[in-house]
Amino acid sequence: MEKTFDIQKYMTHGVERVVSDIVKATMKNPRESAYMTKFALASRAASKKRRKAEDAGEHIPPFLIASITSKCNLHCAGCYSRCNHATMDNEPVWQLTRGEWMKIFEEAEDLGISFILLAGGEPLLRRDIIEAAGQIPNILFPIFTNGTYMDEQYFKLFDKCRNLIPIMSIEGERETTDKRRGLGIYDKLIANMDEIKKHRLIFGASVTVTTQNLKEVSSDFFLKNLSDHGCKAVVFVEFVPVTDDSSWLAPGDEEREYLKGEIARLRQERPEMVYISFPGDEKSSGGCVAAGRGFFHINSYGGAEPCPFSPYSDINVRDTSLREAVNSRLFRELRDGGYLMDDYPGGCTLYEKRDQIEKIVADTAKGI
Repeated sequence: MEKTFDIQKYMTHGVERVVSDIVKATMKNPRESAYMTKFALASRAASKKRRKAEDAGEHIPPFLIASITSKCNLHCAGCYSRCNHATMDNEPVWQLTRGEWMKIFEEAEDLGISFILLAGGEPLLRRDIIEAAGQIPNILFPIFTNGTYMDEQYFKLFDKCRNLIPIMSIEGERETTDKRRGLGIYDKLIANMDEIKKHRLIFGASVTVTTQNLKEVSSDFFLKNLSDHGCKAVVFVEFVPVTDDSSWLAPGDEEREYLKGEIARLRQERPEMVYISFPGDEKSSGGCVAAGRGFFHINSYGGAEPCPFSPYSDINVRDTSLREAVNSRLFRELRDGGYLMDDYPGGCTLYEKRDQIEKIVADTAKGI
């Protein structure tokens, strides 16, 4: 299938749809709409760079996920990052500096990467990195945050740098959100939303979709509530189990089809918000889009990983370029060896093949 499927064309079409939806959703906000219109032009120029590279035999993905810190103040139930020991209460001293992240952002722009998703830990703890990202207007930086560190200084920064878009994590209504994230978190998020709306800034919400909250988070009641508080984008992230005893929470084929249908309906009936599903219907993209097919992940100390849910690396951007990281041995073997193409009953295909991935990383370290 990979021989006939044009992954670059598929991903470019997805980027164009997302950008178009964002432009439509911000039409009533002149400053935001003006920036998004400029970004649409930059996004098309980036797509041409990626197409040129593809034609020359090099695949560059449009998305990068950057975990800019390992520190987080919350202990959310089922957090994949804490389960993988990638998130902790204290900030390690070996994390990438502002200068090192700035170099990554600038190289990403040169390569034609259009979106860098800033994650953590809790990314708002690294104000220096958020400020650096604001200096790269041709890249859109959604900031996936738990929302507890919003302050007036950040509101001013988001107003000045329109490429920085906070995406606050919410699990549904108050009971569902507080059960997973902690007592009082829902009210804090809603207060933040109202404050951001008052500042006439764009923001979004990130929802972890499980078998338990699927109907709630895709309901008109929940989404209208978000819209009324000023939300302009909803990112539905399928729960990925990183322990066997939580696999029952991962959406299966039936749940994915339901969510796919609801998103299609919402795009028609409620176009005032942008709806994105991750990983979405990967069957239509010829398999998983991690390991550089559609995106890859840089962890807080520079390791290039296939995906935040698959924390394995054989190369570090401190020692090499971003371009070389995209073409690391691990990424090439995952893309070319069929690891990303198989159907799987639920969760994550790379999690199911973690033993094989660990062997690739070990063999690389041994020089085999």
